Amino acid sequence: MALISVDRDRGLLTVEFQGLDKLWTLKSRLEIPLAHVRGATHDPGMAREPKGIRVGGTHFPGVITAGRFRRDGERHFWDVKNPDKAVVIELADAETYDRLVIEVDDPRATVALVEQAVTRG
Repeated sequence: MALISVDRDRGLLTVEFQGLDKLWTLKSRLEIPLAHVRGATHDPGMAREPKGIRVGGTHFPGVITAGRFRRDGERHFWDVKNPDKAVVIELADAETYDRLVIEVDDPRATVALVEQAVTRG
């Protein structure tokens, strides 16, 4: 699972990976400039879509998808064990990823946080 926060002063969206997710994703945190964040949705169905080619991380179908994947020319970052808690964050002009698919404790609150940060710019 991950914690997502917004720092408006620094203009960053931060994703902090918790516990063993640091091991599975091969990351402890991601920092994305708010200018690159297009929006977020709660999308449990995303977990059923093809992941693409794993570039780094862990993938055991039906158990965990974590790390970097390439699919249809896009770069995705995953950290999902429970698809019901998956939030998809769309990015634009980002150097590293086109989409983040992240499991959070409260998907509705996380989507609201990201959307509020995007609309306030």
